[in-house]
Parts: sequence; structure tokens; C-alpha cells
Amino acid sequence: MARRDWTRDELILAMNLYCQLSFGKLHYGTQEIVELANAINRTPSSVAMKLCNLASLDPAHQERGVKGLSSTSKGDRAIWQEFHNDWDSLSIESEALRENLNLDEDHEKSREELRKQTFAGATESTATVKVRRAQRFFRKSVLASFESKCCITGIDVPQLLIASHILPWGQYPEHRADPRNGLCLSRLHDAAFDQGLITFDEEFRLVLSLTLKEATTNEVLHSTFTRFQGKCITLPQRFRPPDEFLLLHRGTIFKGE
Repeated sequence: MARRDWTRDELILAMNLYCQLSFGKLHYGTQEIVELANAINRTPSSVAMKLCNLASLDPAHQERGVKGLSSTSKGDRAIWQEFHNDWDSLSIESEALRENLNLDEDHEKSREELRKQTFAGATESTATVKVRRAQRFFRKSVLASFESKCCITGIDVPQLLIASHILPWGQYPEHRADPRNGLCLSRLHDAAFDQGLITFDEEFRLVLSLTLKEATTNEVLHSTFTRFQGKCITLPQRFRPPDEFLLLHRGTIFKGE
């Protein structure tokens, strides 16, 4: 294939995929990389190199002591910053591009669901599509960061995992698709976190509410909560939650020790 410059849409697609792959998968043989390469008429090696360029801009990658490639372009840096300035808009735009290239398994199902919503007007349907795209991007990015394991228990069954928002979706729209606002939790722990029954301290250690602390005779609660109390979660490969996000959760959602 002849060498050509990357378009903005291609860079958006590359950044989208970068967010949704673990560091160990930034390789030309990875299925998702091969699929994207085929869709945009590039070689898997070219796409893998672009993802490595983006990785070199990632503070989490730098903290691991990996310098990465030094061939980042102005476009790479621009798209990196564009995502970080507006996760919501770019998550929706990037997922729409993936749908147009038939790179997602569930977008046809989503379209069928929308067609069945005959009662909904055009504006409502459009809003529903955007929400679904943002949610899909957020889930994939958060699970990739935590290697698809609950950060408390290590449960690794995808059907039992939730990309849990630290700052509530409705109250903080600017962070609803921001991967830094996510924790990978089991469905049970997500419910507890959402209801303020658990939180995490400044060292990412699990803190239980008084309600859970008093449930000392329940073996299930002990095995799923009490035995993890005070232990640090497994931190994500990238998109580590800012201290202020967890501070807000402790101060406004957590129901106290």
C-alpha cells in the first residue's frame, strides 16, 4: 500500500481503538488491529505503529518506564488532546465511525431497537443513539484499562462486570465518557458503590459503610466485602481516576463509616 497521510477520521478511529486495547495488545497481529486496518485500507503494521505513537503520549505508559516510539506527528498529539478535552463528543463520534465501517457487533441490534421505538420522535431517537455510543465507548475503555477484571475481587467474567461511574452520569455530563471516571466492578460491587455502601480512600483502599460493617454474621457479605476492607484495588493500566473524583464520591455519595 502506498504511504499516505492519516486523515482526521482515521486518527479518531485509532485513538478509539487505543483506548479499548490493553498495552499488551498493541501488536499488528491483534484481531481488532487487523480489522481496523482492513476497514481503512492500511496494513496492520501501520495501525499498530499508530497506536504505539499514541501510547508514547500516554502518561501511564511513560510511568511504566516505556519510552515508546518517537515518531508521533502533530496529528497524533492533536487528536490525543481533542479526546481529553471532550471525551463525550469524541466518544460518540468515534463510535459512529466504527459503526459506519461495520466494526461493531452490536450496532445493528441497536439500530433495530431504535426502529421499534416508533413512539419516539427524531430528536429522542438521536439522543438515544448518542447515549448508547458514549456508554459503549466508556465500558470498553474502562474494562480494557482494568484488563476485564473487577478491581476489588478479580472476577473476570465479562457478563458480571460493570464500568462503574465514580461521578454520576447525570450530574457530571462532562465526565460521562471519560475513562478516568470509571472503575471495573462486579455487578454486586457496582451496586454497593452506586448506593454509597462502599468507597475508596486516597490510597485506593476499600472503605465499607457502617451498614456493611455491621453485617458481620452474613457469610456472603463477609466473603464479598469484609475480607477486602482496607485492601488496595488493582489499579488500571491507564486512565487512573483523579484523586478529586474519589474525594467527591466519599463526600457526596458514601454513607459513612
